[in-house]
Amino acid sequence: MSLGHTGVTSEPAGEVADEASTAALFDLEESEKDCGIRDVLDRLGDKWSVQVVVELSRGVRRFRELQRALPGGISQRMLTLTVRRLERDGMVSRTVHPTVPPRVDYELTDLGRSLAHLVRTLTDWSLRHHHAIAEHRARWDAAQPQ
Repeated sequence: MSLGHTGVTSEPAGEVADEASTAALFDLEESEKDCGIRDVLDRLGDKWSVQVVVELSRGVRRFRELQRALPGGISQRMLTLTVRRLERDGMVSRTVHPTVPPRVDYELTDLGRSLAHLVRTLTDWSLRHHHAIAEHRARWDAAQPQ
């Protein structure tokens, strides 16, 4: 394991890992696991990538439509970087139409749609459990010395 990483010794109650995927993961060399997983999670863990995937899961968007739809106000430069990275990773396709001015459309690829499905699952879980998590945080914060 890498420095600072703590391993999980057991599955949370009610959750069982897929044995085949877990076995395959443990068969990888440590450096292979670290590199491959970290690269993917770094992309998905940045501030904007998941939000872009969620918005594109609703359909094809032009650049400005996508920019206006993202909550929190993304700059043009950051959106450009984000869609380029997602395009490089094979999750977004970019189509330039030969018009004046040029029209550029963005849409999810099959790989991006498979990610959108997982993000929706995580979003649904978050909606179901956010009150319980807030209550746990409040109890924990109250019990901690300042």
